[in-house]
Amino acid sequence: MCGADRSVRAGACGVKGISVAKAYLHPFEEPFLSPNKRSGTVFFAGCSLRCVFCQNYKVSRAEKGKEMTPQALAGLFRSLEEQGAENIDLVTADHLVPYLAEAFENYRPRVPVVFNSGGYVTAEALSRIDPFIDIYLPDFKFSDPILAQKFTGRSDYPKIAAEAIKFMAKKRPVCECGQLKSGLAVRHLILPAHTEDSKRVLDTLTELIPPDAPLSLMRQYTPMGKIENFPELSRRVTDREYDKVVDYAISLGFLNIYTQEKESADKKFIPDWD
Repeated sequence: MCGADRSVRAGACGVKGISVAKAYLHPFEEPFLSPNKRSGTVFFAGCSLRCVFCQNYKVSRAEKGKEMTPQALAGLFRSLEEQGAENIDLVTADHLVPYLAEAFENYRPRVPVVFNSGGYVTAEALSRIDPFIDIYLPDFKFSDPILAQKFTGRSDYPKIAAEAIKFMAKKRPVCECGQLKSGLAVRHLILPAHTEDSKRVLDTLTELIPPDAPLSLMRQYTPMGKIENFPELSRRVTDREYDKVVDYAISLGFLNIYTQEKESADKKFIPDWD
């Protein structure tokens, strides 16, 4: 949509092709993804969103990352499997769909493939990558276009994310021994001072996903990024704010809600971009 010819220059995402910032066995994904804390996570550089509060700021702005061919990425998937990965977890790969398709045509992992998405991806793009994806793990960040514009520079985020999640919800859910093997799980990061928008996000999700789909309500917001002009983002979420959103999700009938302790809002859970 940004119109970039990425064989020549970077797009709005900040990268031309594949750029990998880190790949390792990540221990901090939800338990339904990796019960043994061995998620084979690949953090991609670049992002089509511009979240001012991004906790992976250097990565999302493509300040970190190693360029890689689709063939090399396929080899990386195989290497993570050999290390004991429970899945292949593609973090912020929304802008890499054509390259991912080529990588999977070179090698198809034997473990579930997770498309760990910011939610800003078109259904058209998803249809191209869908045959290779087992689990969709999108964010649904905002309901209010004005808030989305303020914090990400993308006023159309709510509309595009809702359409993407509607597409993702078609993936047939399969769970074995407590581990999601196929299907959809949605994440929502609760921001300080914005619980009313969180409630509207949940209202929308009741129309998009089945009530038993895993819903992860994240409390891990930590003041980071470029938030100097946003004083409301200078603190963590309070107990009252978090409980308000969790209670509302329960009242709406969501059946599989995953919550986080207050201690999750800590920089120690953010990877070193080494």
